[in-house]
Amino acid sequence: MQVTRLTLENWRNFTHVDVPLQQRVFIAGPNAAGKSNLLDAIRFLRDLSTPGGGLDKAVGDRGGVSKIRCLAARRYPSVVLDVQIGESPAHADWRYRLSVVQDNQRLPRIKEELVERGGRKILHRPDTADQRDSERLRQTHLEAINTNKDFRDIYRFVKSVRYLHVLPPLVRQPERFTGRDLTGETFGNDFLEQLARSTPKIRLSRLRRIEDALRVAVPQLRELKLEKDEIGVPHLEGRYEHWRPNAGWQGEDQFSDGTLRLIALLWSVMDGNGPLLIEEPELNLHPAVVKFLPQMLHRATRRTKRQVIVSTHSPDFLRDEGIAPDETLLLRPGNGGTRVNVAAADPTISLLLESGASMADAVLPQTAPKGEGQLALMFGD
Repeated sequence: MQVTRLTLENWRNFTHVDVPLQQRVFIAGPNAAGKSNLLDAIRFLRDLSTPGGGLDKAVGDRGGVSKIRCLAARRYPSVVLDVQIGESPAHADWRYRLSVVQDNQRLPRIKEELVERGGRKILHRPDTADQRDSERLRQTHLEAINTNKDFRDIYRFVKSVRYLHVLPPLVRQPERFTGRDLTGETFGNDFLEQLARSTPKIRLSRLRRIEDALRVAVPQLRELKLEKDEIGVPHLEGRYEHWRPNAGWQGEDQFSDGTLRLIALLWSVMDGNGPLLIEEPELNLHPAVVKFLPQMLHRATRRTKRQVIVSTHSPDFLRDEGIAPDETLLLRPGNGGTRVNVAAADPTISLLLESGASMADAVLPQTAPKGEGQLALMFGD
């Protein structure tokens, strides 16, 4: 399944969002427009279903309702996340809607929780039990096993969401960041543990596929393997060909940032079947490699139909001819919050694409900051 439609009200940068989502989604917009926050709306639903998580923690990890609520919103409104879920936009079986407000103690409280299947209501809160005991409105029915039985498909689905924004220093030295507020899934400091937890057969198969892809990006790299040191800590090693007669092995501490990010990206696409949220995959990579990333993502998910949602600034990434206008979201910030539009619904973009322009040429000029030419004058004589 996939998220087929995303509706938001008063969520971070956005007073209102209502967009259909395809199997692949590419998000483009200027700095601080809300690309990460758009991805975070889907992560928020995942956090509700995470063991040890739930509504209070998901909101608390983001600084409270007042930090989540859009600054452009009217006074003290509710924050709403509404998703439709199904096999495709034309076959959205499920709908989940959550509206949250802040009480007098600045704690999150449910204003509305709604579940529908095929247009029929499965759950609608507050219900009679909530009216008798208002403390129940501090917890969603989605997060509790004893209350989500009738819509456990949604619970399993949002729990399967994965987010990727690897920071190579954390992969190399995860022990330096122990105890800090950096989740392994988010930043990659448990990436090597993920490899170690996979079965040898699956690990070998995936590493062989990654090697094939890396031969283009890192021509000297010939082989990858996972080994544990004397105390059981896993390490990723690569065999490089060079001027010496025998190729040499190097550990992850000697890999470039781009190599580590690309390995983590390729592994993550093959690991799991729920929606994968990726932040700026072009970071640390050569433009000649970046332009092939959309094709790599397509091939890796062709059989599984896994949904991949990507934020990017890269013109090389968006010049891929396979990117369709209905797969591309354009973010435009304004005084009333950031607007989100599907590129296919924009007449100017459609005209440019019809005239032969690439998605990068049609979309990215609209994301450039106004007056960017003045930046070069800041340190003039």
